[in-house]
Amino acid sequence: MKIKKILPLMVSGALIASAAASVTIDYVSVGNPGNATDPATGSLYGAVDHAYQIGKYEVTNAQYGEFLNAKGQSNANDIYNTNMPTYGITQSGSSGSFTYTVTTALANHPVVYVSWYDAARFANWMMNGQGNASMENGAYTLNGATSGIITANIGAQVYIPSENEWYKAAYYNAANASYSLYPNGQNTITTADANYNNSVGSTTNVGTYSSDPSSYGTYDEGGNVWEWNDAVIAGSSRGLRGGAWSSNDNSLLSSNRSDFVAPSYEYFLVGFRVAAVPEPTSILLTMFAGGMMLIRRKR
Repeated sequence: MKIKKILPLMVSGALIASAAASVTIDYVSVGNPGNATDPATGSLYGAVDHAYQIGKYEVTNAQYGEFLNAKGQSNANDIYNTNMPTYGITQSGSSGSFTYTVTTALANHPVVYVSWYDAARFANWMMNGQGNASMENGAYTLNGATSGIITANIGAQVYIPSENEWYKAAYYNAANASYSLYPNGQNTITTADANYNNSVGSTTNVGTYSSDPSSYGTYDEGGNVWEWNDAVIAGSSRGLRGGAWSSNDNSLLSSNRSDFVAPSYEYFLVGFRVAAVPEPTSILLTMFAGGMMLIRRKR
C-alpha cells in the first residue's frame, strides 16, 4: 500500500519539474553495477557499485546560456567569464540586469571557460528545478565558495560525475566486461572518430562524431574539450579527462589523467558534462518489480 501511495506523488513531482524546466539534459543509463576496475591502468579506475546516468553530450553553450540568463544578472561568483564571447556566449547590460546571448552557430558547441565551481553551480540549479532556483545549495553546499574542497552531498541528484563514473561511461564495455583504450569503444582512434589533434581547429557541435560513441552511448568523452570530474586529487585540485580538440591522441587514452588542476581554473579547452541518479520512477518501478518477484517466489 505504501508503494501505491508514494508512486503517484513521485511521478507527479517529476512531471512538475519537467514542465518548469527549460534545459533538458539527454542522459544515457550506465548499469552493470559492481564492475571490476581496469587492469590496464593499475586497477585504479572504472569500478562503480551503483547504476547512474550521465550526459550523452557535454553541456552546451545553449544550456549554459539558459543558466546564465536565470542566475547571472549580477554575475555572482563569476559564473560568466569575459572570454566566453569568442566561444559562443555574450554578456550585455549592467550588473544587476545582465543578459546573455548565445551565438546561433555555436549554440550546440560545448561551453568553455567554466571552472569546477561553475559546473557545480549549474548542477545545483538543475537539481533544484532551474528558473530562479538556488545555485548555491543542493548537490553541493557552496554558499558563495570559489575556493576550497567541496564534495557532493549525500542525496545529490544532478552532479559532476565522479572520476570512476566518467571513466566507466567512456571506456567500459559491459558486453564482454572489458575496457577499451579510447572512449570510442576501441583500442585505436583516428580524427574521423573524434575532434582532436587540431583536425578541426576548434570545438564542434556535440555529437558530431556520431558513428563512434562509447559502449554506453556517450559522445565526445574523447576530444572536443577536457571535462571536469569530481575527484579530489591533491589539496583542493580536481581532475580533468578526455583531451580536447587541440590534444594529441595520448590525451584521449584511458591512462591519461590531467590532475593537479585548481578547481577555479577556467580555460578555452575546458568544459563539463553532468551525471544524475536514475529517475525516481525508475527506482520505484525496479523496487516494485523486485517485490513482485519476491511475492512470486514465496508462492
